[in-house]
Amino acid sequence: MTARIRFLLSTVTVVLLAAAVAGFGAGSGAASEATAHPMFVPGHAAPGFVHPAATPSGYGPADLQSAYKLPSATAGSGQTVAIVDAYDDPTAEADLGVYRAQFGLPACTTANGCFKKVNQIGGTKYPRTNAGWATEISLDLDMVSAICPNCHIVLVEASSASFSNLGKAVNEAATLGVNAISNSYGGSDISDASAPYYNHPGIAVTASSGDSGFGVQFPASSHYVTAVGGTHLTRASNSRGWTETVWSGAGSRCSTKNSALTGQASFSTGCALRAVADVSAVADPNTGVAVYDSTAYQGLSGWLVFGGTSVSSPIIASVFALAGNSGGDNNYPYNHYSTSNFNDVTSGSNGSCSPSQLCTARVGWDGPTGLGTPNGVGGF
Repeated sequence: MTARIRFLLSTVTVVLLAAAVAGFGAGSGAASEATAHPMFVPGHAAPGFVHPAATPSGYGPADLQSAYKLPSATAGSGQTVAIVDAYDDPTAEADLGVYRAQFGLPACTTANGCFKKVNQIGGTKYPRTNAGWATEISLDLDMVSAICPNCHIVLVEASSASFSNLGKAVNEAATLGVNAISNSYGGSDISDASAPYYNHPGIAVTASSGDSGFGVQFPASSHYVTAVGGTHLTRASNSRGWTETVWSGAGSRCSTKNSALTGQASFSTGCALRAVADVSAVADPNTGVAVYDSTAYQGLSGWLVFGGTSVSSPIIASVFALAGNSGGDNNYPYNHYSTSNFNDVTSGSNGSCSPSQLCTARVGWDGPTGLGTPNGVGGF
Protein backbone atom coordinates (compact mmCIF):
# COMPACT_ATOMS: atom_id res chain seq x y z
CA MET A 1 0.00 0.00 0.00
CA THR A 2 1.74 3.14 -1.06
CA ALA A 3 1.07 6.50 0.36
CA ARG A 4 -1.00 8.75 -1.79
CA ILE A 5 0.50 11.47 0.30
CA ARG A 6 -0.11 14.97 -0.87
CA PHE A 7 2.31 14.70 -3.77
CA LEU A 8 2.01 10.96 -4.33
CA LEU A 9 5.25 10.34 -2.48
CA SER A 10 5.32 6.66 -1.71
CA THR A 11 5.86 4.92 1.58
CA VAL A 12 6.67 1.38 2.50
CA THR A 13 5.96 -1.75 0.52
CA VAL A 14 6.84 -5.20 1.72
CA VAL A 15 9.95 -5.26 -0.40
CA LEU A 16 10.70 -1.58 0.34
CA LEU A 17 10.00 -0.42 -3.17
CA ALA A 18 9.85 3.37 -3.24
CA ALA A 19 7.28 3.75 -5.99
CA ALA A 20 7.13 7.47 -6.56
CA VAL A 21 3.83 8.58 -8.07
CA ALA A 22 2.66 5.04 -8.93
CA GLY A 23 0.38 3.39 -6.38
CA PHE A 24 -0.32 -0.15 -5.27
CA GLY A 25 -3.93 -0.99 -4.55
CA ALA A 26 -5.19 -2.91 -1.55
CA GLY A 27 -4.01 -6.44 -1.71
CA SER A 28 -1.45 -5.73 -4.38
CA GLY A 29 1.22 -7.84 -2.77
CA ALA A 30 1.42 -11.60 -2.88
CA ALA A 31 -0.89 -13.40 -0.50
CA SER A 32 2.10 -14.25 1.71
CA GLU A 33 3.17 -10.63 2.11
CA ALA A 34 1.75 -7.55 3.78
CA THR A 35 2.18 -3.85 3.24
CA ALA A 36 2.46 -1.16 5.90
CA HIS A 37 0.20 1.88 5.75
CA PRO A 38 1.94 5.01 7.00
CA MET A 39 1.08 7.96 4.77
CA PHE A 40 3.37 10.95 5.12
CA VAL A 41 2.14 14.49 4.54
CA PRO A 42 4.96 16.80 3.47
CA GLY A 43 3.09 19.98 4.26
CA HIS A 44 3.29 22.60 1.55
CA ALA A 45 6.78 21.90 0.27
CA ALA A 46 7.30 21.13 -3.40
CA PRO A 47 7.81 17.47 -4.38
CA GLY A 48 11.40 16.45 -3.75
CA PHE A 49 12.00 19.38 -1.39
CA VAL A 50 10.36 18.24 1.80
CA HIS A 51 11.73 19.67 5.03
CA PRO A 52 10.44 17.98 8.19
CA ALA A 53 9.36 20.36 10.91
CA ALA A 54 11.41 21.20 13.98
CA THR A 55 8.19 21.36 16.02
CA PRO A 56 5.03 19.24 15.77
CA SER A 57 2.30 19.87 13.25
CA GLY A 58 -0.82 17.76 12.87
CA TYR A 59 -3.12 16.54 15.62
CA GLY A 60 -1.61 15.74 19.00
CA PRO A 61 -2.92 13.81 22.00
CA ALA A 62 -5.21 16.58 23.30
CA ASP A 63 -6.85 16.90 19.88
CA LEU A 64 -7.53 13.19 19.51
CA GLN A 65 -8.76 12.81 23.07
CA SER A 66 -11.11 15.73 22.54
CA ALA A 67 -12.40 14.49 19.19
CA TYR A 68 -13.31 11.09 20.61
CA LYS A 69 -14.26 12.12 24.18
CA LEU A 70 -11.77 9.75 25.74
CA PRO A 71 -10.95 9.36 29.46
CA SER A 72 -7.24 9.16 28.66
CA ALA A 73 -6.08 10.97 31.79
CA THR A 74 -7.88 8.64 34.19
CA ALA A 75 -8.15 5.26 32.44
CA GLY A 76 -5.75 2.67 31.05
CA SER A 77 -3.67 1.79 34.10
CA GLY A 78 -2.85 -1.92 34.10
CA GLN A 79 -3.60 -2.24 30.37
CA THR A 80 -1.03 -3.16 27.70
CA VAL A 81 -1.25 -2.47 23.98
CA ALA A 82 0.93 -4.47 21.58
CA ILE A 83 2.14 -3.10 18.27
CA VAL A 84 3.11 -5.64 15.58
CA ASP A 85 5.28 -4.48 12.70
CA ALA A 86 8.04 -5.84 10.48
CA TYR A 87 11.78 -5.28 10.81
CA ASP A 88 13.60 -3.18 13.41
CA ASP A 89 13.27 0.44 14.37
CA PRO A 90 16.53 1.05 16.27
CA THR A 91 15.37 4.43 17.61
CA ALA A 92 11.87 3.35 18.64
CA GLU A 93 12.25 3.91 22.38
CA ALA A 94 14.19 7.16 22.04
CA ASP A 95 11.68 8.57 19.55
CA LEU A 96 8.80 7.54 21.78
CA GLY A 97 10.48 9.51 24.57
CA VAL A 98 10.67 12.64 22.41
CA TYR A 99 6.98 12.40 21.50
CA ARG A 100 5.80 11.87 25.05
CA ALA A 101 8.01 14.63 26.46
CA GLN A 102 6.78 17.08 23.81
CA PHE A 103 3.16 16.54 24.80
CA GLY A 104 3.67 16.27 28.56
CA LEU A 105 2.91 12.54 28.76
CA PRO A 106 4.51 10.34 31.43
CA ALA A 107 7.72 8.61 30.41
CA CYS A 108 7.32 5.11 28.94
CA THR A 109 10.67 3.33 28.98
CA THR A 110 12.21 -0.08 29.34
CA ALA A 111 13.72 1.08 32.63
CA ASN A 112 10.40 1.99 34.24
CA GLY A 113 8.67 -1.13 32.91
CA CYS A 114 6.26 0.71 30.62
CA PHE A 115 7.91 -0.18 27.29
CA LYS A 116 9.08 -3.54 25.99
CA LYS A 117 10.56 -4.42 22.61
CA VAL A 118 11.00 -8.01 21.44
CA ASN A 119 11.43 -9.97 18.25
CA GLN A 120 8.82 -12.40 16.93
CA ILE A 121 9.91 -15.14 19.32
CA GLY A 122 10.16 -12.89 22.36
CA GLY A 123 13.92 -12.33 22.28
CA THR A 124 16.10 -9.27 21.93
CA LYS A 125 18.01 -10.22 18.79
CA TYR A 126 16.16 -7.82 16.54
CA PRO A 127 15.67 -8.12 12.78
CA ARG A 128 17.49 -5.87 10.34
CA THR A 129 16.62 -2.19 10.27
CA ASN A 130 14.15 -1.03 7.66
CA ALA A 131 13.69 2.72 7.62
CA GLY A 132 10.30 2.60 5.94
CA TRP A 133 8.82 0.25 8.50
CA ALA A 134 10.52 2.32 11.22
CA THR A 135 8.19 5.21 10.32
CA GLU A 136 5.27 2.84 10.78
CA ILE A 137 6.57 1.79 14.18
CA SER A 138 7.01 5.39 15.33
CA LEU A 139 3.49 6.23 14.17
CA ASP A 140 1.98 3.25 15.97
CA LEU A 141 3.80 3.88 19.24
CA ASP A 142 2.88 7.56 19.20
CA MET A 143 -0.82 6.81 18.63
CA VAL A 144 -0.94 4.43 21.59
CA SER A 145 0.70 7.15 23.67
CA ALA A 146 -1.76 9.78 22.47
CA ILE A 147 -4.86 7.74 23.26
CA CYS A 148 -3.79 5.74 26.31
CA PRO A 149 -0.81 7.42 28.01
CA ASN A 150 -1.30 5.24 31.09
CA CYS A 151 -1.05 2.02 29.08
CA HIS A 152 2.08 -0.09 28.84
CA ILE A 153 3.33 -0.75 25.31
CA VAL A 154 4.86 -3.88 23.77
CA LEU A 155 6.51 -3.64 20.35
CA VAL A 156 6.90 -6.98 18.59
CA GLU A 157 9.11 -6.84 15.49
CA ALA A 158 8.62 -9.55 12.86
CA SER A 159 11.66 -10.78 10.93
CA SER A 160 10.06 -9.79 7.63
CA ALA A 161 6.76 -8.58 6.19
CA SER A 162 5.54 -12.05 5.28
CA PHE A 163 2.22 -13.01 6.81
CA SER A 164 3.98 -15.99 8.33
CA ASN A 165 6.42 -13.84 10.28
CA LEU A 166 3.92 -11.10 11.10
CA GLY A 167 1.56 -13.81 12.27
CA LYS A 168 4.21 -15.31 14.53
CA ALA A 169 4.72 -11.84 15.98
CA VAL A 170 0.99 -11.55 16.67
CA ASN A 171 1.03 -14.93 18.40
CA GLU A 172 4.04 -13.85 20.46
CA ALA A 173 2.28 -10.64 21.47
CA ALA A 174 -0.69 -12.65 22.65
CA THR A 175 1.54 -14.58 25.08
CA LEU A 176 2.82 -11.41 26.76
CA GLY A 177 -0.27 -10.47 28.75
CA VAL A 178 -1.48 -7.74 26.41
CA ASN A 179 -5.03 -6.44 26.22
CA ALA A 180 -5.01 -5.27 22.61
CA ILE A 181 -2.90 -5.88 19.49
CA SER A 182 -2.74 -3.41 16.58
CA ASN A 183 -1.81 -4.43 13.03
CA SER A 184 -1.23 -1.56 10.56
CA TYR A 185 -0.56 -3.63 7.45
CA GLY A 186 -2.43 -5.68 4.90
CA GLY A 187 -2.37 -7.70 1.70
CA SER A 188 -4.67 -9.75 -0.50
CA ASP A 189 -7.90 -11.10 0.95
CA ILE A 190 -7.07 -14.60 2.14
CA SER A 191 -8.79 -17.08 4.43
CA ASP A 192 -8.24 -17.30 8.15
CA ALA A 193 -7.33 -20.94 7.56
CA SER A 194 -4.41 -19.79 5.40
CA ALA A 195 -3.11 -17.38 8.04
CA PRO A 196 -4.44 -18.60 11.40
CA TYR A 197 -2.77 -16.00 13.58
CA TYR A 198 -5.46 -13.55 14.67
CA ASN A 199 -7.83 -15.63 16.78
CA HIS A 200 -6.98 -14.64 20.35
CA PRO A 201 -10.08 -14.67 22.56
CA GLY A 202 -9.85 -12.14 25.36
CA ILE A 203 -7.59 -9.81 23.37
CA ALA A 204 -8.85 -7.00 21.13
CA VAL A 205 -7.07 -7.38 17.77
CA THR A 206 -7.36 -4.47 15.32
CA ALA A 207 -6.30 -4.21 11.67
CA SER A 208 -6.13 -1.35 9.16
CA SER A 209 -8.75 -1.52 6.40
CA GLY A 210 -6.37 -0.18 3.72
CA ASP A 211 -5.53 3.10 2.02
CA SER A 212 -6.54 2.68 -1.62
CA GLY A 213 -10.26 3.22 -1.38
CA PHE A 214 -12.91 0.62 -2.17
CA GLY A 215 -11.38 -2.83 -1.82
CA VAL A 216 -10.75 -5.44 0.83
CA GLN A 217 -7.56 -6.78 2.37
CA PHE A 218 -6.37 -9.19 5.05
CA PRO A 219 -6.07 -9.21 8.07
CA ALA A 220 -8.85 -6.59 8.17
CA SER A 221 -11.01 -9.22 6.45
CA SER A 222 -10.30 -11.79 9.16
CA HIS A 223 -13.27 -13.04 11.13
CA TYR A 224 -11.25 -12.50 14.31
CA VAL A 225 -10.23 -8.84 14.18
CA THR A 226 -11.82 -5.43 14.45
CA ALA A 227 -11.40 -3.89 11.00
CA VAL A 228 -10.65 -0.17 11.29
CA GLY A 229 -11.59 2.29 8.56
CA GLY A 230 -10.77 5.97 8.29
CA THR A 231 -12.16 9.48 8.35
CA HIS A 232 -11.38 13.09 7.51
CA LEU A 233 -11.46 14.89 10.88
CA THR A 234 -11.81 18.66 11.27
CA ARG A 235 -12.75 21.10 14.00
CA ALA A 236 -16.29 22.46 13.86
CA SER A 237 -18.53 24.96 15.62
CA ASN A 238 -20.98 22.33 16.80
CA SER A 239 -21.67 20.77 20.18
CA ARG A 240 -19.03 18.10 19.62
CA GLY A 241 -16.42 20.58 18.41
CA TRP A 242 -15.44 18.28 15.55
CA THR A 243 -16.91 16.82 12.38
CA GLU A 244 -15.97 13.78 10.29
CA THR A 245 -16.57 12.53 6.78
CA VAL A 246 -15.35 9.44 4.98
CA TRP A 247 -11.69 9.50 4.05
CA SER A 248 -11.69 8.56 0.36
CA GLY A 249 -8.68 6.27 0.83
CA ALA A 250 -10.21 4.06 3.52
CA GLY A 251 -10.67 0.43 2.48
CA SER A 252 -14.02 -1.37 2.55
CA ARG A 253 -15.75 -4.29 0.85
CA CYS A 254 -16.99 -7.84 1.40
CA SER A 255 -14.47 -10.57 2.06
CA THR A 256 -14.72 -13.48 -0.35
CA LYS A 257 -12.95 -15.79 2.09
CA ASN A 258 -14.05 -15.29 5.69
CA SER A 259 -17.35 -15.65 7.49
CA ALA A 260 -19.43 -12.70 8.65
CA LEU A 261 -19.36 -11.50 12.22
CA THR A 262 -22.52 -12.53 14.04
CA GLY A 263 -22.88 -8.95 15.28
CA GLN A 264 -23.17 -7.65 11.71
CA ALA A 265 -26.35 -9.58 10.98
CA SER A 266 -28.76 -6.74 11.83
CA PHE A 267 -26.80 -3.93 10.13
CA SER A 268 -27.61 -4.62 6.44
CA THR A 269 -23.99 -4.65 5.31
CA GLY A 270 -24.81 -6.12 1.89
CA CYS A 271 -22.22 -8.88 2.40
CA ALA A 272 -22.89 -12.58 2.67
CA LEU A 273 -19.46 -12.98 4.26
CA ARG A 274 -17.38 -10.69 6.44
CA ALA A 275 -17.93 -6.96 5.81
CA VAL A 276 -15.17 -4.36 6.27
CA ALA A 277 -14.96 -2.04 8.21
CA ASP A 278 -16.28 -2.27 11.77
CA VAL A 279 -15.33 1.09 13.29
CA SER A 280 -13.06 3.97 12.30
CA ALA A 281 -10.94 6.93 13.36
CA VAL A 282 -9.01 9.73 11.69
CA ALA A 283 -6.92 8.58 8.72
CA ASP A 284 -6.89 11.29 6.07
CA PRO A 285 -3.28 12.53 5.79
CA ASN A 286 -4.67 15.99 5.06
CA THR A 287 -6.04 15.99 8.62
CA GLY A 288 -3.14 13.95 9.89
CA VAL A 289 -1.38 13.39 13.19
CA ALA A 290 1.97 14.51 14.57
CA VAL A 291 4.65 11.79 14.72
CA TYR A 292 8.31 11.89 15.74
CA ASP A 293 10.75 9.62 13.90
CA SER A 294 14.53 9.98 13.81
CA THR A 295 15.35 6.94 11.65
CA ALA A 296 15.49 8.79 8.36
CA TYR A 297 13.44 7.40 5.48
CA GLN A 298 14.11 8.86 2.03
CA GLY A 299 15.98 11.65 3.79
CA LEU A 300 13.07 12.55 6.08
CA SER A 301 13.18 12.54 9.87
CA GLY A 302 12.04 14.59 12.85
CA TRP A 303 8.48 15.83 13.38
CA LEU A 304 6.27 14.57 10.56
CA VAL A 305 2.56 14.42 9.81
CA PHE A 306 1.03 11.05 8.96
CA GLY A 307 -2.29 9.66 7.88
CA GLY A 308 -3.64 6.37 6.57
CA THR A 309 -5.44 3.60 8.39
CA SER A 310 -2.08 3.05 10.07
CA VAL A 311 -3.27 5.89 12.29
CA SER A 312 -6.75 4.58 12.98
CA SER A 313 -5.82 0.98 13.88
CA PRO A 314 -3.61 1.79 16.91
CA ILE A 315 -6.08 4.48 17.95
CA ILE A 316 -8.88 1.94 18.16
CA ALA A 317 -6.69 -0.71 19.82
CA SER A 318 -5.90 1.88 22.48
CA VAL A 319 -9.58 2.79 22.90
CA PHE A 320 -10.27 -0.88 23.66
CA ALA A 321 -7.53 -0.69 26.29
CA LEU A 322 -9.01 2.47 27.79
CA ALA A 323 -12.35 0.70 28.04
CA GLY A 324 -10.74 -2.14 29.99
CA ASN A 325 -12.92 -4.66 28.17
CA SER A 326 -11.06 -7.89 28.85
CA GLY A 327 -13.54 -9.80 26.69
CA GLY A 328 -11.82 -8.68 23.51
CA ASP A 329 -14.76 -9.86 21.39
CA ASN A 330 -14.84 -8.10 18.02
CA ASN A 331 -18.64 -8.27 18.07
CA TYR A 332 -18.60 -6.02 21.14
CA PRO A 333 -19.03 -2.73 19.22
CA TYR A 334 -22.00 -4.18 17.33
CA ASN A 335 -23.60 -5.54 20.47
CA HIS A 336 -23.14 -2.20 22.24
CA TYR A 337 -23.96 0.09 19.34
CA SER A 338 -25.92 3.23 20.12
CA THR A 339 -25.87 6.77 18.85
CA SER A 340 -24.39 7.80 22.20
CA ASN A 341 -21.41 5.42 21.88
CA PHE A 342 -20.37 6.32 18.33
CA ASN A 343 -20.02 9.40 16.17
CA ASP A 344 -21.96 8.40 13.09
CA VAL A 345 -20.23 9.38 9.83
CA THR A 346 -22.91 10.09 7.26
CA SER A 347 -21.20 11.77 4.30
CA GLY A 348 -18.45 10.91 1.83
CA SER A 349 -17.40 7.80 -0.06
CA ASN A 350 -14.34 5.81 -1.09
CA GLY A 351 -15.49 4.84 -4.58
CA SER A 352 -18.43 3.42 -6.53
CA CYS A 353 -20.08 0.14 -5.61
CA SER A 354 -23.29 -1.80 -5.26
CA PRO A 355 -24.89 -1.93 -2.78
CA SER A 356 -23.92 1.65 -2.06
CA GLN A 357 -23.46 1.26 1.69
CA LEU A 358 -20.24 -0.65 1.04
CA CYS A 359 -18.53 2.51 -0.22
CA THR A 360 -20.78 5.46 0.66
CA ALA A 361 -21.55 6.83 4.11
CA ARG A 362 -25.08 6.63 5.46
CA VAL A 363 -26.84 6.71 8.82
CA GLY A 364 -25.68 3.69 10.81
CA TRP A 365 -23.17 1.18 9.47
CA ASP A 366 -21.33 1.77 6.21
CA GLY A 367 -18.24 0.19 4.71
CA PRO A 368 -15.62 2.97 4.94
CA THR A 369 -16.36 3.92 8.55
CA GLY A 370 -18.26 0.96 9.99
CA LEU A 371 -20.38 1.94 12.97
CA GLY A 372 -18.54 5.27 13.21
CA THR A 373 -15.84 6.66 15.47
CA PRO A 374 -15.57 6.48 19.27
CA ASN A 375 -17.70 8.78 21.37
CA GLY A 376 -16.17 7.76 24.64
CA VAL A 377 -15.43 4.10 25.38
CA GLY A 378 -18.97 2.73 25.80
CA GLY A 379 -18.88 0.91 22.45
CA PHE A 380 -15.60 -0.84 23.24
